[in-house]
Amino acid sequence: MRKPFLITPVVRLRRAVSTWWTSRTTAAARLGLDRGMSTAEYAVGTIAACGFAALLFKVVTSSEVQEMLTTLVNRALNTAG
Repeated sequence: MRKPFLITPVVRLRRAVSTWWTSRTTAAARLGLDRGMSTAEYAVGTIAACGFAALLFKVVTSSEVQEMLTTLVNRALNTAG
């Protein structure tokens, strides 16, 4: 007579986790879900942020904007004191 094969709790847990992970990744792939940004998306986002910073720097350092900011600050200081 053959002894019944006993499955240990560790083996059961390993099988349960494996089954859960497989079903989870399969469902995500089926739905087309992405988690987070890829390296290319980070690169594009960084380039866009740098471009926006350069544009903002150019605008703030232009003579018209500097004159406007100087006038604003002078007016605020004269009003206060």
